Amino acid sequence: MNFFLETKENFAISFKAITANKMRSILATLGIVIGIAAVTLMQTAIEGINIAFEKSIAAIGADVLYIQKFEWFGKEDFELYRNRRDITMYHFDYIKRNATTVASMCPTMGSPRTIQYGEYSLQNVFAIGTTNEYQETFGIDMEDGRFFTQKESDAGYPVVCIGTDVKNALFPNSNPIGKSIKVGTYSFKVIGVVEKQGSLLGLFSLDNRVIIPAERFTKIFGTRRSISINLKAEDLNNIEDTREEVRSIMRKARKLQPWVKDDFGINQQEAFRQTYEQLTSLIKIIGLIITSLSLIVGSVGITNIMFVSVKERTKEIGIRKAIGAKRSTILMQFLIESATICLMGGFIGLMISFPLSLIINAFVLPTSMPLWVVILGLFISLLFGVLSGFFPAFNASKMDPVESLRYE
Repeated sequence: MNFFLETKENFAISFKAITANKMRSILATLGIVIGIAAVTLMQTAIEGINIAFEKSIAAIGADVLYIQKFEWFGKEDFELYRNRRDITMYHFDYIKRNATTVASMCPTMGSPRTIQYGEYSLQNVFAIGTTNEYQETFGIDMEDGRFFTQKESDAGYPVVCIGTDVKNALFPNSNPIGKSIKVGTYSFKVIGVVEKQGSLLGLFSLDNRVIIPAERFTKIFGTRRSISINLKAEDLNNIEDTREEVRSIMRKARKLQPWVKDDFGINQQEAFRQTYEQLTSLIKIIGLIITSLSLIVGSVGITNIMFVSVKERTKEIGIRKAIGAKRSTILMQFLIESATICLMGGFIGLMISFPLSLIINAFVLPTSMPLWVVILGLFISLLFGVLSGFFPAFNASKMDPVESLRYE
């Protein structure tokens, strides 16, 4: 019971001391305000970017492998990559006949085209040629209509599925299903609208595209291009087994000798994740150093203020000790005072960083402030408050009551 009474009294004394020197207390919190605002803004930015990244790479598919001419983040010389043989439909058919751990697979080939409907046109739309298994391989849903069938795919029907950006641009006030559009100079019937997928890492929109049967694509746009072979593994947990199986089949299809390196890339979502984590780790370290410097400067200021406060209240300390206050009570009194000042700074920092994060989210980059970021900000401010006030509080607790009473 005595502990609670002492704590209550210490809070009352600390609050009185803080309010008695309002300007000094406010100035003391400035460093912590800046530091906490910086910490929370950095964390909200990282959290927002993480969420956006996870949402973006979801379109790539964790269980999808991409056999392509290049590695996504390869370290080989570009000249070496450029001179590699193209990936062709022969390789696609060879893998399809021999793979045993693949649930579905589809080829993709593409090029930017102008899309037209009536008086509306849209330039640099990515036209993709693929098969009917594209929908299953990538797990896409349709907002309206349907995807093309195997019959339409094999026969190369002039049908097309469009992204939501294309729909909004060409059909702002009408339903596109059943309408005829031009991809380049060729007419296609719209049979479906792909559900909105967003952008890939903010680099390009996944909704600014049209999808047509590969058979039709090669007839009108030609075959002189390297394709991507996309494979959905039967089991995500055994994706490495699928990767090795496909690699072996691909080497046989390319007739590579055992000592010859792969002249193709097998890419997957994990490559993006590893590169992203390397980049964000560096950003986190730099941000941590900058925000730590702000907090250290702020805590040094509070330590100085607390030493001044202890010096000014030497006689008060002597009186409290003379009437029976223990060293731990005096120590707790000044620790509570410094912690309260820092918590005030933490609250103000959060009140500043929250609207700033909303502005950054609206105009610069995605941000997110979950509850744990708020708790982290308050915990850091409390921690620095305790650290800042410890040595002044310890000095106060060691004061001799007789000498303190003589102090003028």
